[in-house]
Amino acid sequence: MKFVDPRHDCPRDPWHTVGGEDGPMVTITPDAYLLLTLPQWHSVRATWPAAKPVGVIVPNDVDIETVAPDLPQLALVALHFPKWTDGRAYSQARLLKRRWRYAGEVRATGDVLVDMVPLLARTGFDVAVLRHDQSPEAAANTLTHFAAHYQADVAEHRPLFARQGAAA
Repeated sequence: MKFVDPRHDCPRDPWHTVGGEDGPMVTITPDAYLLLTLPQWHSVRATWPAAKPVGVIVPNDVDIETVAPDLPQLALVALHFPKWTDGRAYSQARLLKRRWRYAGEVRATGDVLVDMVPLLARTGFDVAVLRHDQSPEAAANTLTHFAAHYQADVAEHRPLFARQGAAA
């Protein structure tokens, strides 16, 4: 899992948004690594050039199935956590990775805390944009706390007892 630290300029993260997220629509010129809102994406998806990687920001109250037909065109899906206690984006990520076998990047945005990182990784997130007061070093460290998990997840489809039985 990779981490984006909003406290520092991240030159290695090429994704950028365009204006108009909450206001009137702006003219969108296709550019590589644009991260668009759903309304912005819907206004340009029919004419978007295949050679330009594009991403979409999906609010956590949107049925992720509505994005499924567009997944082959999308290089990134950013799922939003408006509050760290609202976990609907975990379910969205799991559905993207397991049901639709989405191979692009799934990114966690919003109120993303270090404590969420292990579950983010287990449900299919590839990148986390941490809240401004969170440390990427501490986030990476949380991924080393447990050698294995009992339950299945997006990377390991069998629970621990089934894995142990298969090894015998």
